[in-house]
Amino acid sequence: MSQPITKAIVPAAGLGTRLLPATKSQPKEMLPVARKPAIQYVVEELIGADLNQILLITGRRKRAIENHFDPDPALMSVLEEAGNEDILAELTQLQTQARFYYTSQNFPRGLGDAVSYGADFADGRDCVVALGDSLIAGADPASPLRAMMLAHQDLKAAAIVAVERVDPEETHRYGIVSLEPADIPAGVPVPMSDIIEKPPRGTAPSNLAVAARYTFSPAIFEALTRVTPDRRGEIQLTDAIRLLIRMGLPVYAFLLPAGHARYDIGNFESYFRTFIDFALADERYGYLVRQYLKAKAYDL
Repeated sequence: MSQPITKAIVPAAGLGTRLLPATKSQPKEMLPVARKPAIQYVVEELIGADLNQILLITGRRKRAIENHFDPDPALMSVLEEAGNEDILAELTQLQTQARFYYTSQNFPRGLGDAVSYGADFADGRDCVVALGDSLIAGADPASPLRAMMLAHQDLKAAAIVAVERVDPEETHRYGIVSLEPADIPAGVPVPMSDIIEKPPRGTAPSNLAVAARYTFSPAIFEALTRVTPDRRGEIQLTDAIRLLIRMGLPVYAFLLPAGHARYDIGNFESYFRTFIDFALADERYGYLVRQYLKAKAYDL
């Protein structure tokens, strides 16, 4: 019986150039989504999946991420003296439920390169990779990842990749998987026959796009050392997964179950959409936001 997965790698080293000027002095992962920075939703999801060791891959000008998850005794003291028990509990919860580690990707050489920085952290064991700028929404955001982790162990997989259906006209923006049959059930791992990063328009093998959550065996780190950089000099995680498939290792796609959706904050359009949907779902302020939008709708 393999050991349960307890470690997660969170790449958060991207420059966020599509979100300038908002990201000139702060990481895109720290942009607020409703009442929290985006990356906090990712970390809460990981903790909800019983992943208690989390490596954050950061980069230059990313110190704010470390500051957010590191203890702040002075702030805690002020909140305690002011009697702000709810906020105090919320801030301390993450620090008591997981241990955080940090390393820096000094040069942006692609997602695959960022993930490779986690090889020593994984230490020869299976791990999860969750992108720091992509959020999973649902009644229980961690449930798809928990299912993927259990399936990973049962199937002795080299990789399980979460996927979602996208508009066929948008497939050129994503990593796209190929599998047989193409009409797969949600929440069930299906063997993957190929995967390609951002296929040219009209050439995508399906409309199943990578949804920023992965489980990996240690084989991924060897594959990353063998991947050839793309034309921009970047190491793509998608290419390493494709190499695992070509090596004959078991790689699966996992369609996000109904009621779960992926949100990303990679550009302003998707960021605005994410903020609005999460604000509407907020248990404390969602009602007020809905009332405001209903009133505002008359002016549109």
